[in-house]
Amino acid sequence: MDLLVSPQSSYHDGIELSRAWRPVPAVADGDCRAMSQCQENVRLREDVLSPSAHLVGVCGSGMQALAELLTGLGWRVSGSDRQVVDDVAELLGRRGLRILQGHSAKHLPADADVLVHSQAIGPENVERVEAAGLGIPQLSYSQMLGRLMSGRVGVSIAGTHGKSTTTAMLASLLDTAGLAPSAVVGARLVGRESSGWAGVGDLMVVESCEYRRSFLDLAPRYAVITGIEPDHFDCYASLDEMTESFGEFAASVDRSGLLLARADCPETLAAAARASARVKTFGRCAGADWQAMDVRKTQSGSRFALVYRGDHLGEITVPVPGRHNVDNALAAAAMARELGVATDLVRDGLLGYAGLHRRFHRLGSWRGVTIVDDYAHHPTAIRATLETARETYSGRRLWCAFQPHQVSRTVSLFDEFAASLGLADRVLVLPVYAAREDNRKSVLVSEELVGRVDRSVPATCCRLVGSLDHLVETLDDEAQPGDVLITMGAGDIDRVQHEFTR
Repeated sequence: MDLLVSPQSSYHDGIELSRAWRPVPAVADGDCRAMSQCQENVRLREDVLSPSAHLVGVCGSGMQALAELLTGLGWRVSGSDRQVVDDVAELLGRRGLRILQGHSAKHLPADADVLVHSQAIGPENVERVEAAGLGIPQLSYSQMLGRLMSGRVGVSIAGTHGKSTTTAMLASLLDTAGLAPSAVVGARLVGRESSGWAGVGDLMVVESCEYRRSFLDLAPRYAVITGIEPDHFDCYASLDEMTESFGEFAASVDRSGLLLARADCPETLAAAARASARVKTFGRCAGADWQAMDVRKTQSGSRFALVYRGDHLGEITVPVPGRHNVDNALAAAAMARELGVATDLVRDGLLGYAGLHRRFHRLGSWRGVTIVDDYAHHPTAIRATLETARETYSGRRLWCAFQPHQVSRTVSLFDEFAASLGLADRVLVLPVYAAREDNRKSVLVSEELVGRVDRSVPATCCRLVGSLDHLVETLDDEAQPGDVLITMGAGDIDRVQHEFTR
């Protein structure tokens, strides 16, 4: 059985598949030669109206969005995960997706046309082994996105910070402007309550991640690089190595398109120099092609003048707080204008943007304590989030319940984490959420982080809490009416909010 792609296929059908051809070998992680072998077997078919995909690791944020996109394209979709998250299963279940707990060869539908797996799922997974035995093609999440982007006008949003928000802002305003894009975002949009959808237009807007160089599986015509900082220490040995990877990404942008690069980031500019496409810059600094000028704070966010090479194009209101969101909105507005969207439609689209879940998401209050949830798990993002909280809730005591994500990241950036967390009045640190790593050092690394905060910012009271239950008990005993609590991190820290808001 082959996975078949039609560059000229209708957007509703997306990838077209057939069981009429000889089997395609499973694509091993990072095996470019096997991927090329797969590409050689691509043929056109017009008669498959409802292909079937099985997603392994479906509860991951990107995989959720992919599942929603495929469903919108008319695919039959099933999925499995080691630990099924209740709200994810409910959300996808309402869209007709069958989500199964754990991994088992029995979970793989016999009529699956393709198995798609997240980066965390290795070739030894029992469902992948079963698929290999049955001759079912296998693609990673990013490889599948690359196939779906083929034949569409791809718009990739990459960078260490701001990918999800910039992607969501751009996709939302393009939708409001009537361009009906397809979209894949790494977080759910507030109000829309989805992170992926299929549009009838040519555009496909995709959050594009640098982890394991997965963004190199895409073939965008347009792209944004929001900035480059040290991260993903389990696959990049240095900032130079990461910048080199972004350079490859920049070079992959179609020469007929455009790369929009952050003007005040030297690494981004170095990567952008590799592009054969046109390059324009954005930022609040002098000399950028696209600028946000005269930034003012509003009741709920910010307002700025959108300026292109000295010409004032109009006023943009960002309805979500934080100076970092001015940068995200500027990138989205600039790319939308480059795609031909009028400034008044850009303005209206951004004005209607309601935010993302887990991005300074205000959940309500519990016993007089205001609760905010945020995905920040890198020192720069933590600083931006806590600074936003200080501006938004001036004069109130600020709690930060933080779950570090990955041992390698935490150890490599100990001092940076300590300085950022020191912006809060009270910090409760959980054991590291090790994710893809050995978790035996989780508690020791978190203990060291607490010590670093104590030594570098003595005014901040920082303590280790051993579990989510212990965290809830501590806040129950010590948080007071008028306090602000931010639950923060990329692990399962967001489960705590349910204890307070149920």
